[in-house]
Amino acid sequence: MTAGATDAAHPAGPSTTIRNPVLPGFHPDPSILRVGDDYYIATSTFEWLPGVALHHSTDLVTWRPLGGALDEARLLDLTGAPDSGGVWAPCLSWTDGQFHLVYSDVKSLAGAYKDVHNQVITAPTPQGPWSDPVALPGHGFDPSLFHDDGPDGDGRSWLLWLEWDHRPGTNPFSGILLQEYDRAARRVTGPVHHVFGGTELGCTEGPHLYRHDGWYYLLTAEGGTSWGHAVTVARSRTLTGPYAPDPAGPLLTSAGRPDLALQKAGHGSLVETPDGEWYLAHLAARPLTPLGACVLGRETALQRIAWTTGGWPRLDGGGNTPAVDVPAPSAARPDTAADAVATAVAAAAGHTGFGTDRPGPEWMTLRRHPDPSWLTLHEGRLLLRGDESPSSRHRQSLLARRCTHTDFTFEATVDAAPVSARQAAGLVHFYNTELWHYLHLSWDDALGRVLRLGVCDHGRYGEPAAPVPVGPGPVRLRLAVRGAAARFAWTPADGTPAWQEAGPELDAARLSDDYATVGDDTTGHYTSWGFTGAFTGVCAQDLTGARFPAAFADPVLRPTGPSAAQQPDTGPRP
Repeated sequence: MTAGATDAAHPAGPSTTIRNPVLPGFHPDPSILRVGDDYYIATSTFEWLPGVALHHSTDLVTWRPLGGALDEARLLDLTGAPDSGGVWAPCLSWTDGQFHLVYSDVKSLAGAYKDVHNQVITAPTPQGPWSDPVALPGHGFDPSLFHDDGPDGDGRSWLLWLEWDHRPGTNPFSGILLQEYDRAARRVTGPVHHVFGGTELGCTEGPHLYRHDGWYYLLTAEGGTSWGHAVTVARSRTLTGPYAPDPAGPLLTSAGRPDLALQKAGHGSLVETPDGEWYLAHLAARPLTPLGACVLGRETALQRIAWTTGGWPRLDGGGNTPAVDVPAPSAARPDTAADAVATAVAAAAGHTGFGTDRPGPEWMTLRRHPDPSWLTLHEGRLLLRGDESPSSRHRQSLLARRCTHTDFTFEATVDAAPVSARQAAGLVHFYNTELWHYLHLSWDDALGRVLRLGVCDHGRYGEPAAPVPVGPGPVRLRLAVRGAAARFAWTPADGTPAWQEAGPELDAARLSDDYATVGDDTTGHYTSWGFTGAFTGVCAQDLTGARFPAAFADPVLRPTGPSAAQQPDTGPRP
């Protein structure tokens, strides 16, 4: 696992307040866990590596990245994984002195079928070492583990997952299944129980089970992953059900409220503090305009929970809509405000560097793990050996990081000497293999070394500007994004002459979950999905097979806008 913390997540202001989202940018499907005084959140990573992003906190207010758990090929092989396939909905749990991590590795998802490998691994710490994966039932996705510990529990463990039904005329989200998991044997055992069929919201998935005051509580995600998304609660006196949903309706949703800053609220999990306070971690998104493009993807937020006299969990402030500012736990550290200010200053100054001997925890690769055969780091300088195209689902030489602000600039110096039009290296603004913007050095037989601007829109490639001849030597490239407007620029590495625009303004809203998703709402079958949010980074290609080298240095990602100098951007507001 990549260790260290160079990019603390979105901080709060005063220590008495949690500011949402606590994990900005692409951090969906949060599974929250407390072990002692330490809190952990695990989130989905889909086709990006390392798999399952982990964050740590001691107060629920400030969070630091731990990197990804699935950072070896023996743990996760994403070669050829479809866009928005890969790692879905991890669940992090703890018992017997071991962390248990279960997750789905989705191999295909378009159309009627979902080909899924559900897995479980264990480790003594979130930093590993993690055991080899063990296969779990795969006729569905979103697995989770419930350990029936505590004074009233019997200590047994149970696996939950969504059963998927591909047959025409059926509800594909056919219900939540439960089966005992034998920790010693590392396998499921006994009968399978169908414990919940969902509510009228439909699309029941993402199950998490809890025990509280003599009841078993089942949290599920419902309403689909877009504007109708929700967190619902059902309960039962017995573990195997039947589970009855809360008569008050969903615990959390943004549906029907386009005025809210946090949209698509759903897919939640619960945690209890040492002082008996409860919080809900959930995903949310912040559109550029009301019900518009969510260019940052689905993010992680927290809500405070209160229990009613009737024994149902509800939002502490009343209602069921998500809030941006939420009361922090009473035991939140008194120095949180100072930490937040320091983090805000660092964020405004810009995040720099690729890492030391391996990429830092904010950087991710696409479908293949970092390996010296294609990625090396030395004294802050990154060397990529060119490989397959930006449309490849196999061997891309790409290193990128999540976009966490709607207004930002990203710069890096590129030093490469292509000798073929099939060789390229530069800056990429990337959503998936069919949606990206790419300013790159390449070669033209008539002009010599040139800068080209490539745009891929649902797989259709074009170049909206003529190639620009550039002389030898390193160049500095820049991507500036302001909401839905993106523009590239370049300058020689010495800054002479000054920045020159590279092509026209581009539509950044295309690099969003909303634009990427294409399908039929009436059947629930889609030809393409968008689950990941936009990234920015560097990459290199060599379609000749020579694997030409490209060097990158001095990357800087800087949030911009009028408030960036005072505090990190809280994102778009409708």
